Amino acid sequence: MASLKKAALFITLLALVLKLSGFLRESIIARQFGASEYTDGYLLAFSFITLIVAMISGGFNNVFLPLYVQKRKDNPEETERNANGIMNATVLIFLGITIAGYFLVPYFVPFIYGSMLPLTKEVAVDITQFFFLFMSAIALNGILDSYLQGRRVFVPTQISKLLATLMGAVFALLFSDQWGINSLAYGFIFGTLLGSAIQIFYLRKSGYRWSPTIKVDKEFRKAFLVLLVPSLLNSVVGQINMFVNKSFASGTIEGAVTYLNNASLLVSIPHAIYGTTIAVIIFTLLSEQIDNPKKFQSTFFMGMQISFVTLMPIAVGLFLVGEQALSFIYERGQFTAEDTHNTYIALVFYLPMIVTQGLQYIVSKSMYARGKTAIIFRISVTTIALNAFLNWLLLKPFGYPGLALSSAFVSVYYLTASAFVVYKDFDRSEALKLLNLIIRVIIPTLIMAVPLYFLQKLTAITELYSLIQLAILIPLGVILYAAGIYIFYREGFNQLLGILKKKKKARS
Repeated sequence: MASLKKAALFITLLALVLKLSGFLRESIIARQFGASEYTDGYLLAFSFITLIVAMISGGFNNVFLPLYVQKRKDNPEETERNANGIMNATVLIFLGITIAGYFLVPYFVPFIYGSMLPLTKEVAVDITQFFFLFMSAIALNGILDSYLQGRRVFVPTQISKLLATLMGAVFALLFSDQWGINSLAYGFIFGTLLGSAIQIFYLRKSGYRWSPTIKVDKEFRKAFLVLLVPSLLNSVVGQINMFVNKSFASGTIEGAVTYLNNASLLVSIPHAIYGTTIAVIIFTLLSEQIDNPKKFQSTFFMGMQISFVTLMPIAVGLFLVGEQALSFIYERGQFTAEDTHNTYIALVFYLPMIVTQGLQYIVSKSMYARGKTAIIFRISVTTIALNAFLNWLLLKPFGYPGLALSSAFVSVYYLTASAFVVYKDFDRSEALKLLNLIIRVIIPTLIMAVPLYFLQKLTAITELYSLIQLAILIPLGVILYAAGIYIFYREGFNQLLGILKKKKKARS
């Protein structure tokens, strides 16, 4: 456990640096290109990268990790041979996707996104073709992440993700005048290849030895494929919803895709931290505790408790200071104050997802750890129809922000249905613990939010520069929330304090 706590500290710090690098990249994009057809085209192309990443980090990892951890306990040598075979076969499959996809891009990109603006279409097709040249390398990078997690090696994977994001920002800063929006794509691929090299180094250092084989033991292959198919389909469902949203957005106004993207990036900060730190470690623990129901339930609640106690005030806080944060990050160069306000409107509708998706990480990981991939798929596949219907219903009255609202509704539905399945197998007292947690966190959140709201309404603080406003409001909000959680939820306060103390000890 001590090594996991140290890993949690390092990868939390790296996740924060990763998000800062992402905002550096987006800030450079905003300064150089604003919210335009160029940025819309690049973001549409990058959606195919997120599709592959979701398939590997979600579909592949959620099946491979529990199976690898369990089998390795009983037969380590055979499990390593099987792991080699699965890695090599997956890379070969993606190599075929790379070749076929490159030539088919001019046909399926316009088909997926529909009525794009002309320049948006041109940029999206060109950059998507470039990305497809490296799909097998991107897939390998995600697979290495899974193998390292199985060996409790977490930090190199975060460094790899950081390099991909950071190199995109560096290339955009240095070469945007020569290569335009394409500089972002070149930097991302360069960082991905560099990150893969680092992961391979640490994987070999952990004792892993590669062998040129695609042979996999029949029993292992059958267990893997039975779980993999619904898991991959589940990961694709989320991406289908994303493609549907961007297809609707690309047919509205110039910059709509960029507004939605920039708002979702701010909302994704907690997701990135929890998805790459807390959820990763809790998933590893849950995978090891399947045979101990009490420990499993205790670990699950710990994940839900940490997530809700920290995510609820973040969501409410962004409602209060989100426009200032967006202004500080994006509003420069070609990105105007009007663009900032348009992005904030989308942000407001996205805010419930901070809480729902953070909790969903824990709920989904617990289901994957117990091999319930088929149930997750059956739930998530229904979101396609719900998302498409809500997009159609909300786009006309709300415009592009209606697409953000649709995503929030779908996220609430997904969490509710998944949590219902999980808690059916738990002791009844676990559901009561969750209800008690929600009530006791809402009160401190209100203690934080109400004074901040009236401070902005009744004083001239909103006339200050955005960074100064954030420097005043955020620390004040933290103090108010900490006081409220101490008074109304002492258990949660003590647990968070305990985590901070453990991190301090790990640092020393």
